[in-house]
Amino acid sequence: MKKTSTRLADGRELVYYDLRDDTVRDAVDRRPLERTVTTSEIRRDLLLGDSIAVASHRQGRTYHPPADQCPLCPSRGERLSEIPDSSYDVVVFENRFPSLAGDSGRCEVVCFTSDHDASFADLSEEQARLVLDAWTDRTSELSHLPSVEQVFCFENRGAEIGVTLGHPHGQIYAYPFTTPRTALMLRSLAAHKDATGGENLFDAVLADELSGERVVLESEQWVAFVPYAAHWPYEVHLYPKRRVPDLLGLDEAARTEFPRVYLELLRRFDRIFGEGEPPTPYIAAWHQAPFGQLEEFEGVTRDDFALHLELFTIRRTSGKLKFLAGSESGMNVFINDVPPERAAERLREVASS
Repeated sequence: MKKTSTRLADGRELVYYDLRDDTVRDAVDRRPLERTVTTSEIRRDLLLGDSIAVASHRQGRTYHPPADQCPLCPSRGERLSEIPDSSYDVVVFENRFPSLAGDSGRCEVVCFTSDHDASFADLSEEQARLVLDAWTDRTSELSHLPSVEQVFCFENRGAEIGVTLGHPHGQIYAYPFTTPRTALMLRSLAAHKDATGGENLFDAVLADELSGERVVLESEQWVAFVPYAAHWPYEVHLYPKRRVPDLLGLDEAARTEFPRVYLELLRRFDRIFGEGEPPTPYIAAWHQAPFGQLEEFEGVTRDDFALHLELFTIRRTSGKLKFLAGSESGMNVFINDVPPERAAERLREVASS
């Protein structure tokens, strides 16, 4: 992998990640952009104990542009985009309309390929490995920013999810706090460790799932399963078998095997609802240990956390979506329409030949 860092016309950082070491990236952003001004603010909810970001400047962000005006395609001729070069393998840049900025963190966009009509599942294993390397490098770089406590790499796919740009891409949020979902895991981790005299909860859950009926696919280094208490109609958790706290902890064996396993998982997701159905909308979310202090989670260290990816869709059956209505949105109590065991069975049924 070759990494080349440059700046866009308004001062934002852009990084090319290339498969070839001899690739030259010297294209200049020719757009007449003024320096980006953001109004991101973090506010804490005193009753719930969590935080929200207020980012009013995002009201003006790009919204469903036609394909020939996509800002994530390469620049060609006089058609100028967020990527100055005429081609790329993987590129990462600071979001022009970030939810988090400055002392409130940072937001980046990750473009998986220059092919506007592709999806992550269409990538080759070599390309998917490059995305993994980019995620890992960005996690490392962002973790050193003084305002950052947790790094979250994710992909939203599909208009049903709320995606406003059709180009295959993901995002990275670098939060200035430990996110509420991660805090819940850390509290459960601490309580289980105390109650069992030191047993790791992630290890216990993984061992239980490996011996059960909800495993979707398994390799030497990775295992994917539908969790016992899945929140979403089709939800899969992907774990490396050797517990590590973040992407930086993956060894070469796990990195080498990841593309094959993950691409197969994504391709199965696109076959869940049968032939002729539109691509399955999904969210793919990497959960990594925070880089900040963990004193409030007594007895827990970063190494106790288990890196994993959670992949889920909001489609519950053909032509029908799972909406977060009263119970889910009002009380955070999910009601799942598909038994996890049946979801796992279906994801095994659609294995590629």
